[in-house]
Amino acid sequence: MRTILFCSLLATLALVEPGQCFQDKPAKTVEQIAEQAKPSVVVILSTARDGKRQGLGTGFVVGDGLIATNYHVIGEARPIQVQLADGSVHEVTSIHSSDRNLDLAVIRVAVKELKALPLSDTDDAKKLKPGQPIVVLGHPIKLQFSVVAGVLSGQREVEGLSMLQLAIPIEPGNSGGPVLDQGGKVLGIVTMKSLVTANLGFAVPITALKPLLEKPNPIPMERWLTIGQLDKNDWKTLYGGRWRQRAGRILVDGLGSGFGGRTLCVAKQPAGKLPQELAVTIKLDDEKGAAGLIFGGDGGDRHYGFYPTGGKLRLTHFQGPDVFGWKIIKDIATPHYRPGEWNTFKIRMEKDKFSCYCNDELIVELADPEYDGSIVGLASFRQTSAEFKRLQVAERVAAGKLADGALAKIKQSIAKLPLDRPIEDKQVDSLARTAPESMALLRDQARLLEKQAEQLRKLAHAVHQQRTLTELADTLKGQDKDVDLGRAALLIARLDNEDLEVDVYLKELDRVAREVAAGLPKDADEKARLGALTTFLFKERGFHGSRLEYYNRSNSYLNEVIDDREGLPITLSVLYMELARRLKVPVVGLGLPGHFTVRHEPAKGKSQVIDVFEGGKLLTDQEVEDRVRKNTGRPFDKKYLEASTKKAIVLRMLFNLLNVARQEEDRDGLLRYLDGILAIDPDAHENRWMRAVLRFQTGQRQGARADVEILLRADAPDVDMERVRELQKLLDN
Repeated sequence: MRTILFCSLLATLALVEPGQCFQDKPAKTVEQIAEQAKPSVVVILSTARDGKRQGLGTGFVVGDGLIATNYHVIGEARPIQVQLADGSVHEVTSIHSSDRNLDLAVIRVAVKELKALPLSDTDDAKKLKPGQPIVVLGHPIKLQFSVVAGVLSGQREVEGLSMLQLAIPIEPGNSGGPVLDQGGKVLGIVTMKSLVTANLGFAVPITALKPLLEKPNPIPMERWLTIGQLDKNDWKTLYGGRWRQRAGRILVDGLGSGFGGRTLCVAKQPAGKLPQELAVTIKLDDEKGAAGLIFGGDGGDRHYGFYPTGGKLRLTHFQGPDVFGWKIIKDIATPHYRPGEWNTFKIRMEKDKFSCYCNDELIVELADPEYDGSIVGLASFRQTSAEFKRLQVAERVAAGKLADGALAKIKQSIAKLPLDRPIEDKQVDSLARTAPESMALLRDQARLLEKQAEQLRKLAHAVHQQRTLTELADTLKGQDKDVDLGRAALLIARLDNEDLEVDVYLKELDRVAREVAAGLPKDADEKARLGALTTFLFKERGFHGSRLEYYNRSNSYLNEVIDDREGLPITLSVLYMELARRLKVPVVGLGLPGHFTVRHEPAKGKSQVIDVFEGGKLLTDQEVEDRVRKNTGRPFDKKYLEASTKKAIVLRMLFNLLNVARQEEDRDGLLRYLDGILAIDPDAHENRWMRAVLRFQTGQRQGARADVEILLRADAPDVDMERVRELQKLLDN
């Protein structure tokens, strides 16, 4: 199906000043460019596991039988075809030239008289300017031959390479597509989309392709298909997946066709007479996956497997092609396995038992095993990407551990490493004598120190948080009239910014109040003082309600509201109340549903509601009632006109931040603000239940258990106690 996505041509052309376009001929419309280029744009195809063709990306004709695309589109050791604009499909006969670093490739098909797209020349490339209109053609998934018009937004260095930055959406399948100027010439080749911004992509300049056309390095497909392939004399792969070798390692990815996504790579040479040992060093791309050793097998479905999965180690007996023939013998959580790192697995096979090791530590043994043969190999499950290195099969595999004496010497050398000057040659020489063991130990020590440093940073932040919450709770003690609301609001901000100096901002409030008072006559009444404050804040200083970034956390931080002069209704209200207090004007907070306001309560006369979010607008009683009805959808209740306590104001500020953290799925933020709410109001049972669940989900079992015990003692009516008891059972297991 042909799908064409057009941006407004007029809007696009408006980005180019008269005379800016360097085309020799008048600019073509997007429709004209697309129509002329379509016969030259192709789909790069491969054969899926089910035997059906699948689209991989885009290419375009650059010469007689030659098609340019991205290196990552054609991959390695993969049979590929090309589908032309007329729908015909042709096998690729050779890789004409390629450059992995530039992500460029030119492939050849045995088709004559293909229409090549014109390439821009060096002079054109030098004249490229941001804002220049471009058109990109490609074949995103299920949208063959799509056209997108946009602009060149700049030229950037990306991972050391010069790239064209494109203000257009890039989707899978667009890779390898041509970027055309208004004359239909190719400026670049789409290579990647931005991971930061949706409508942004990058392209390799066409000048980088020209050397590949001028000096090709042709590789016939029969040779290309052997790149990265395992030696068929040594290995046999079963159940699909993609097994290959590179730099002395065996790599696997892709979903296997076996049950559970299983795919196998079995050694054609059996292990030999027992006892025998099998060892390999493994690294998973994602610890949610699973990949490891198989042994004692028949070369098919029947074998044992020992492998990491989900951060644990698993021993399984596979006795058939599906789950009914699988028996998980044991799942083991062990500190000897290092998630995210290289780990060495070893199996010692004997007639009456086998022993499984991880990093030279015994993990599990099984007596009287039911060996189905002597075949060994590798396995991957659930589309896991994994790497294997140093595979060994021998009567005895050398241990990776050093003797205690040698290990002690290495540790002594590490302890003497200088922290304030370059490492000396003699220290390098000393450790080099025991490499690679010393290298492994150095890296282990570095990882340990990094983890310790991270824990220390977390501990420092926890100490800061506890200090701040204690100070916040102390600030809110006592009678409401004595509470320093400004300090409490600033302490909320300090939860997220430990560098905030609370006293500095309190002095700033004092200074602002003095500045307002300095412009008043000595006998100014409350109304005059309040009017001067309103004028100063909203007309002279430009404080205003935030509209474009309403839910930005900065709007809830009093210090940033003071600095940026922008905030939420409640934060601006706190600022107004604190300045009014310093001017000796009685102003209280009014927590109307959905929109916080303030109210001036003079000793004599009628009180006045003020909306500081709207620049200090005075609201009539009717306007207040109408606003409440609109925000709640319910009849007006006089309880809404009750002045908010300062404790209630602080809690409402924390709830605002809690809602932002919930929208952003920020668990740390959620826990931080819940800690604040409960420090002020320990009887907020619903929030304690939320914190108990979050603590459990984040592995803070001790804290979760403490919250559950408090809820059970309180028998909180606003919490489902059956769910609380269910969580208690989980914590006790």
